[in-house]
Amino acid sequence: MADPNDRVPENTPGAYYVDTNCIDCDVCRDTAPSNFTRADRGGYSFVFITRADSGGYSFVFKQPESDAETALCEEALLCCPVEAIGNDG
Repeated sequence: MADPNDRVPENTPGAYYVDTNCIDCDVCRDTAPSNFTRADRGGYSFVFITRADSGGYSFVFKQPESDAETALCEEALLCCPVEAIGNDG
């Protein structure tokens, strides 16, 4: 379950958010591209990649404005393999 106290700072204020557990898998960006985008962490570790040094992470750049967008954001939330997407709404 996503932690509302651990949101990435780039999230647009609103119900949906991504927390720091994001592993940059593309699921949310593929599912709801009108609402999720990517930030680059900059830097890789070729020995052991952790959340803190992986290439990037997703964030909500636009809160849903229609029922269709809300449905896609909810689908992204349900499909996130690390449960890094939350909904406070």
